[in-house]
Amino acid sequence: MSQFSWESEGVAEAQAEPQAQEPAAQAGNLAVSADDFSALEERIVRAVNLVKRARAAHAAAEERAAQAEVRLREQAPLVEQLQQEVNALRAERDQVRQRVERLLAQLDALEL
Repeated sequence: MSQFSWESEGVAEAQAEPQAQEPAAQAGNLAVSADDFSALEERIVRAVNLVKRARAAHAAAEERAAQAEVRLREQAPLVEQLQQEVNALRAERDQVRQRVERLLAQLDALEL
């Protein structure tokens, strides 16, 4: 009977020791978890700031694109007008070239 009671006490102590160690282990895990949590929190804050900057950059790019489109629409009639003037000047240049060629041909005919 004494051997049985001695074994049961050993089992009770063995069972009590892991339970006693668990809060200490949990406290260690909590410390690590707090560090991990702080690191995670820092990463999340950086990610949020990165997303905010990306959104601000995107909004600024959209604003610049909208302004460029407005300027393009404002300048489209001017571009069309300038294109017409260039075409008219080219046509005039061709007419002048033809007249000069005719005059040169007449001069050549006089020299013969």
